[in-house]
Amino acid sequence: MGAQSEELSIVFVIDDDTSIREGLADLFRSVGLEVRALGSAAEFLQCQIPDTPSCIVLDVRLPVLSGLDFQSELNKSNRHIPIVFMTGHGDIPMTVKAMKAGAVEFLAKPFREQDMLDAVQRALERDRDVRKKARDDAKLQASFETLTPREQEIMRYVTAGLLNKQIAGRIGLSEIAIKVHRAHMMRKMGAKSLAELVRMAAALGISETKPQ
Repeated sequence: MGAQSEELSIVFVIDDDTSIREGLADLFRSVGLEVRALGSAAEFLQCQIPDTPSCIVLDVRLPVLSGLDFQSELNKSNRHIPIVFMTGHGDIPMTVKAMKAGAVEFLAKPFREQDMLDAVQRALERDRDVRKKARDDAKLQASFETLTPREQEIMRYVTAGLLNKQIAGRIGLSEIAIKVHRAHMMRKMGAKSLAELVRMAAALGISETKPQ
């Protein structure tokens, strides 16, 4: 884990044990990560969360709001930050519940430093992937919205498998006009092939749309 590739990543350490918080903070900073060490889940909920790849290293047995309950609260509020759990009192049902709810890892104390670093790396990579997909989806949606209503209609027909001649018959235009609209649509979408356009349509949720 190089400092340069991780310099914009943040790890939130949540544990009511000061020595563990400080020890983990030192460990993560030693590999170039920014750290916010907190004593409770409530402190995290009051934080301003930067828009940057991040994850939470979370003790299961926290006062007031437990780690598992905190994970549940985050999921309910649609704040899907990857979590690495740690506990000195873990058991199999607890581990299963945490992993089913989306936890990246569940480490029993005492754990090896490298195991923790590896788990945090996976958590941050997961968050980067989610963020990249969100950016790509937003860019794709923006491209789709630059299409005229006619071009959007033609895109739906094309990705439903219709040929230019069939589309022309459906909407009452010449085949030449369809080719022109189709070329404009492909350029605006940035699609270099039909296969790529079909993948874009699937990502937009219109691949199964069959225009009437």
